[in-house]
Amino acid sequence: MAKEHEYRCRIDWTGNRGDGTRTYRGYDRTWNVATPGKPIIPCSNDPILGGDPGLPNPEDLLLASLSACHMLWYLHLASNAKIVVHGYTDDPLAVGEVHPDGSGQFLRATLRPKVVVAPGTDVVTAEALHHEVHRYCFIARSVNFPVAYAPTFEILEA
Repeated sequence: MAKEHEYRCRIDWTGNRGDGTRTYRGYDRTWNVATPGKPIIPCSNDPILGGDPGLPNPEDLLLASLSACHMLWYLHLASNAKIVVHGYTDDPLAVGEVHPDGSGQFLRATLRPKVVVAPGTDVVTAEALHHEVHRYCFIARSVNFPVAYAPTFEILEA
């Protein structure tokens, strides 16, 4: 039987310049993500939609969440499979589209982790684990666009 979990946060709009949304260009597309007991994350809209390019936007956060969830499950599965991981970085890439009416969506994402493993690692098994993660990762199981995996491996020198 499935067990439910709750996740909570608060979104506080910080972009009121004094007149609220009286005019379309009269307010900032900024907010804070506040999660109980954790640091506040200042955010903004995507720069193509008038946001601050120096702050994370929802699309950045979705891609980061997808990548981080994959990484955490990969490390778990690697540990279970006795594959020793010494390093993990990912440079994921997501492709989205914006329609003429302003709506948009992600079309696809590719996770591109670089995994540093111990000498003697069975890299075929290590690579196969990336394709198992999708069965477990909350984020990957929840998105409605395809997620591909293009891992590379480096064997740690002894």
